[in-house]
Formats: sequence, C-alpha cells, structure tokens
Amino acid sequence: MKEVHFIKKSQETWKMLEELLAKPGKKNPDQLSELYIRLMDDLSYARTYFPDSKTTQYLNGLSAALHQEIYRNKREKSNRIWEFWKTELPLIIRKYHPIIGLSFAVFFIAFAIGWISSENDQEFVRLILGDQYVNLTEENINKGKPMDVYGQITEGPMFLYITFNNIYVSFLFYVLGISFGIGTLWRLFSTGIMVGSFLNFFYQKKLFADAMLAIWMHGTIEISVAIIAGAAGLVLAQGIVFPGTYSRIESMKQGAKDGLKIVIGLVPCFIIAGFIESFLTRHYNVSPVISASVIVLSFTFIITYFGVYPIILEQQINRRLQKKLQKEELVLKKYRLQISGILWLGGGIFFVFYSFLSIRQVIWITWPVLLYGIIQLIRYVQISKTIENQFEEIHHAENG
Repeated sequence: MKEVHFIKKSQETWKMLEELLAKPGKKNPDQLSELYIRLMDDLSYARTYFPDSKTTQYLNGLSAALHQEIYRNKREKSNRIWEFWKTELPLIIRKYHPIIGLSFAVFFIAFAIGWISSENDQEFVRLILGDQYVNLTEENINKGKPMDVYGQITEGPMFLYITFNNIYVSFLFYVLGISFGIGTLWRLFSTGIMVGSFLNFFYQKKLFADAMLAIWMHGTIEISVAIIAGAAGLVLAQGIVFPGTYSRIESMKQGAKDGLKIVIGLVPCFIIAGFIESFLTRHYNVSPVISASVIVLSFTFIITYFGVYPIILEQQINRRLQKKLQKEELVLKKYRLQISGILWLGGGIFFVFYSFLSIRQVIWITWPVLLYGIIQLIRYVQISKTIENQFEEIHHAENG
C-alpha cells in the first residue's frame, strides 16, 4: 500500500487520538486502549514499509505522547514532581526540539550581528548596553578589575535579585508568544545582540579570555535556558498560528500548556545559574582551571539534559511500546491456538461419542468444552477486532 493511501486510511484515528490527548482531565480507559491498539498497529506497519518517512516520525511522537499520558496517570499520586523532570519535561523538550533549534539559531544570528556591529562601530556597544554600564566597566578595567561588576553586591542579595529577575524574564519570553511569536523573537534577537556586543567590547580591550571565563561560568546555563524559555514562547505562538489537525482553541491550549511546563521546568536551572553568578563568578580569576571546569560541566549538563537525554528517553519508550505490541500479538496467537484446539477437541469428542450415545448425551458431555471455546472466541474477537479489520482493509487496498 502506498504511503498516501496509508495516511488517508488512518488519519481519522490519529486525529481522534490527538483530540483525546488534548482534552484535560481523566481519559476514558476503554477508548484510550482501543486507540492505542490502532496506533501501535499503524506504527508497526509504518516502520516496516516507510521507515524513514515523516509519517513514521509523526507516529513515533504520537506514541510517545500517548505513553506519557498513560505513564503520568499511573504515577501521579506518588512522585509527580520527580517524574516531571525525569520523564514529562524531557519528552516535551524532545517534541519541540526543532523549535528549540530555531530559538538558538535566532540568538546566534543576533549574536553575530552584535559582534560585527561592535567591531565596526565602537559606539554601538553604548547604544546597546548604555553609557552608564560601559563607563563603569571601563573604570573597572582601568583599576585592573575588569569583572568587578560581579563583586559590587554581596552574595545573598545578588543571588535573590538575579534569580528572580531571570525567572521573570523567562516567563516574559513565554508570555510574549501570545503576540504570534513576534515579541518573543524580538527579545531573543535583542538578547543575542547584547551578548555579542558585550563580548566584543572585552575582545577589543584585549580581555577576551577573562570575559569568557567570567561570563560563561554562569552564562552557559543562564543564557542557554533563556533561549529555551524563548522556545517556550514560540511553542505558544505555534499553537496559535499553526493549529494543524486541532481546532485553533485546542491547539492554543496545548501550546500554552506545553510552553508553561517548559518555563516551569527551567526554574531550577535559573536558581543554579544565579548561585554560580553570585557566589562563584566573582572569583573567576582565582583558578582558571576551576572556572573552565564549571563551564565544561554546565555545557555538558545543557547538552545532556536538553539534547541527548530526551532522544534516548523517546527511543526507550518506543522500544517498550514495540515490545508491548509484540506481547499483544503473542496473546492473540495464544487465543488462536486455544480456540483451534478446543474446537477440534470438541468436534472429536462429539463424533466419538456420537457412535455410542444419543445426541442428548453427547451434548450434555461436550457442552462445557464448547462453552469454554465460545468464551475464548469472544475474548479473542474483543482484542483483535480492530487489528483484523485493518489487515482486511490493507489487503483490499493492495489488491485494488
């Protein structure tokens, strides 16, 4: 069967499942189970005949979302908070990896513009950062303490101010997504220009190494998660602008919910970044090795948790779903064997006893066995009806 026919045949089921997952509250377990069987069958077929297509990627994502729904409902009572950061947030991050990539691309393009503009116009940095900040930094450079701006406030108050300010900015990135993403993109762009011009300012002062050690001690986490917060705003915007198979209201609700979960999940990262900036960055020049180690560890954390781990988690879930599908197929084979054996046994008993007993005696002796076979047949039909119907449709489509 061609892929276009496969999509046309099954897209109503996929749309029904998307709408069910988008609805808040407890789901109908029978409906969820039936759609799950259909989805697993479609996913298995797509992996066999269209392994590299976007349809297979879409079904993988839909199966991960379904598994997330089932898994979250099952574990919610005991350790909901832990499961959020362990499973739910990484799967959401994985779902929106392309949008996160777009957010990083916008930032780095703006960063390059800020760097090049400052390189060609020394007054550009004053336009971006303000005269007061630039004059203060130049005074610190003349004193031999170029990064003294990080040591002018005591650690505790600085930690509280920076942390709450960064969290506020991240939620602002998210809320601006309501402007169809324009406000979020503008904030990302302006932040990238600011960071680019700021680093170029120190580069021109021959203090680039000091700036890299000081700024990126906390900036590796702080700037990275700020960009991801920008992606949360773009997720909200996508729900409004590109509803896909959802209604626009349902799509906006889903985008708003996923984006909000992303920015909430970033709060611990902002706390860590605020702690590093307040307590460690001011001592960046004590040991360059320690400073570099903090940067490397921070970079490793960002790449692992927001990049690699979500991919691995999705692959693990898909493997578990595939195993579950295989188990269900084995159960169906088991029922087939049981039914076949019982019917043959019942028929054999009937014909053997028919030679010696009356028809009433034969029925009386064999009816328990036949009744058990009928019960097993009903169970088999309930489990396999959907899959068998789809196999029949595929057969007719291929021969048609």
